[in-house]
Amino acid sequence: MKRRRVKITGIGPVTPAGIGREAFWSGILEPVSRVRPYTKLGTEFGPFVAAHIPSFDVNKYVNRSQVPKGAARQSLFAIAGAMLALADAGIDPADLQKISTAVIAGSSIMDFGGVSSSIEGVQRRGARGALPRVLFAIGIGSVPSAIGEVLGLNVRAMAVSTQCSSGLDAVGYAADLVANGEADLAICGGTEAPLHRFPLVELRAADLTPQTAEMPDRISRPFDLWRTTGVVSEGACMFVLEPEESPRPGYSFIAGHAFASDEKGELCGGMVEAGKFALAEGGIRPDQVEAISAWGPGHKLVDAGEARAMQKLFGEALRDIPTVSVKGAIGTPLGAAPAIQVAAAALGQRQGMIPPTVNWDYPDPACPLNLSNRARTLEHAWTLVNTHGLGAVNSSMVLHRC
Repeated sequence: MKRRRVKITGIGPVTPAGIGREAFWSGILEPVSRVRPYTKLGTEFGPFVAAHIPSFDVNKYVNRSQVPKGAARQSLFAIAGAMLALADAGIDPADLQKISTAVIAGSSIMDFGGVSSSIEGVQRRGARGALPRVLFAIGIGSVPSAIGEVLGLNVRAMAVSTQCSSGLDAVGYAADLVANGEADLAICGGTEAPLHRFPLVELRAADLTPQTAEMPDRISRPFDLWRTTGVVSEGACMFVLEPEESPRPGYSFIAGHAFASDEKGELCGGMVEAGKFALAEGGIRPDQVEAISAWGPGHKLVDAGEARAMQKLFGEALRDIPTVSVKGAIGTPLGAAPAIQVAAAALGQRQGMIPPTVNWDYPDPACPLNLSNRARTLEHAWTLVNTHGLGAVNSSMVLHRC
């Protein structure tokens, strides 16, 4: 069977910059950081900052009685994102009964809030304090299953966990299912709710989130000369993917997707191969790329590693390719981050704009990228999306404007 072109027909962001397509797009264009002190864990473990979603209520998006009992926060984010994406595509969930549907969700970690609650219950009350629900709700596989249950569908469900690349790989895998005819519609994306004692204490100990809560809105500084480390956050973004012949309008085609690992000692070096393979699958040359959605978490070494990789991929032309990292605005919601990047890139292609790189104020000679701390008008058709994760993993995706 001939591979079908696959397009994004619905976008459902659940982010600190806004929930829903319109609120997200308006929020991500603002030169504003949503990173704030995170006090929910108290003071016992020292200060934390995060870009979090304080007023999230899944009841606004679905009848709570449909939600699996004890569903984890990351599952609730994904459920809301799926319902928003379906509404954005103009699809009544009841109509999915007649469509071959797959649900693919990516997350980098399980629900450690549920794990901690059960452990603390056992410590207080012995075996009676154990929470059986954690067996069914904390795993990454519970996310797509929860979406299928809410929709009342016996869907093909799969979870993807490739560290912080999870959300992008979930979209890429779902696009393959639709392209190959194994599904006629896919609900896919990434979700993450890691703002618990674990893994925040460990991430801070590894210098992957800040040791201080001073000037929180200035901490996440992608590619800036004075950056230190990234900021862990939470959020999700889900999409509806359909074949080109679908009557619903699309935002962007998923033109190419690839992954590659770093060689030992070459941080982000695998981005070069991932980018090359994704461009090759998309059938374009590097000189046709008109915008880059960079991983750029604001980490001193990771940002520089990505810049080196992009220099190898694009050469001197890199200085002329408008590039953005949204992490200054929303932090890094781990495996959900690349899905949110895809949303910003697809909306940018439709609107002829790219968001600002918030807090990029002082150019770093080690990161010679075409950045701006203000939103830019840019008519563009081809965008490269980059991701990088612990374990030396990298993924890239090429989007082509519909």
